[in-house]
Amino acid sequence: MIDVRRALHGHPVLADAGVVVGAAALTVVVMRAELWGAHVYPRLSSGAFLSPLMPTLWAVRGAVVPLLACVSLFWRRRQPVALALALVASAVVWPVVVPLLVALFTVAAACPLRTTLRVSCVALLPVPAQLVLAPYSGPLTSAETVSAVASVGGAVGWGLYLAGVRERAARAEREADLKAEQARQHAREEIAREMHDVLAHRLTLLSVHAGALEFHPTASPAQIAEAAGVIRQSAGQALEDLQDVLRVLRTPTVNPHAEPPQPAVADLDRLVEESRAAGATVEVHRDTEDLATMDPATSRAAYRILQEALTNHRKHAPEGPLRLSLTGGARDGLTITAGNPVRQDRPERPEGTGQGLVGMNERAALAGGSMRRTLTPTDFALEIWLPWSR
Repeated sequence: MIDVRRALHGHPVLADAGVVVGAAALTVVVMRAELWGAHVYPRLSSGAFLSPLMPTLWAVRGAVVPLLACVSLFWRRRQPVALALALVASAVVWPVVVPLLVALFTVAAACPLRTTLRVSCVALLPVPAQLVLAPYSGPLTSAETVSAVASVGGAVGWGLYLAGVRERAARAEREADLKAEQARQHAREEIAREMHDVLAHRLTLLSVHAGALEFHPTASPAQIAEAAGVIRQSAGQALEDLQDVLRVLRTPTVNPHAEPPQPAVADLDRLVEESRAAGATVEVHRDTEDLATMDPATSRAAYRILQEALTNHRKHAPEGPLRLSLTGGARDGLTITAGNPVRQDRPERPEGTGQGLVGMNERAALAGGSMRRTLTPTDFALEIWLPWSR
């Protein structure tokens, strides 16, 4: 079925033409009813005082003026208040109550509430004026008063209701836009966190191998070639990861389809081998159910936490071993522990920005888990718990 309202929404001229035709048809009905003495709106004058001004049109003026009032509804969107006041003045002489009600509806739907109340009060002024000027008050006068108040109130009330609906729709649209912007901002914050974790991991590998070349100038050509190959491979991988992140950032609308393939905790072996290839000592203990059954988002968080733990170890405690332990299952969740000894006589190293542990804590909290760290004179340890599924 054709939605007439939507079809006319984009064609205001056609919509106004339909309003004019409908108002004219109802005006003819009202004029017929007034021939039998039934008035919808107070008539304070018969218009006889205007007959000397237009004697030739007096016979047809009673029908021409109401129809011209209907035609004036073409301008109801441009000058709603002026048109409504003009029709109020005309309604006390001619049967133009239908276009008057349409004009009042337009004022209520398009103008501020204060303007609507003022115009409504002006439209109701003929009611008490009729009660004062009428020579007698009877059932017809009372019915006319009730119909006038009900008609004006109904037209204004319906216009206010429509204005309220439009305002709620506009507010809902603004809220939807705000939520979408917040979602995009959240996605970009996630991407920034990914950038920190991925690039920090790759760059620390580069730093370790470059440092090895610097502090071992007497290394054999084979060792130098091997270190250079690792540096080249790590640099290339870092560039690829950075390109993936930038591609997502350049996407106008961030969505799951724009993100590159994400790692999971099951890829821990690759991380450990990269660190071992850089000279780190990493001990891994596992006592878990199949890691592939974990919730993908939680598994990704676990991977990034382990990646950051390896990165921090290379940056702050490369002399000692890193002990990693993964235990748990679907019932108890996943528990990750990471610990390494702390040497008091180790050389001074840059402390970094301190964002690694903060990011790990945030990831654990966002995944519904927790993180606890312990520092003693001899050891540093992290314990992270993550739910197996959300």
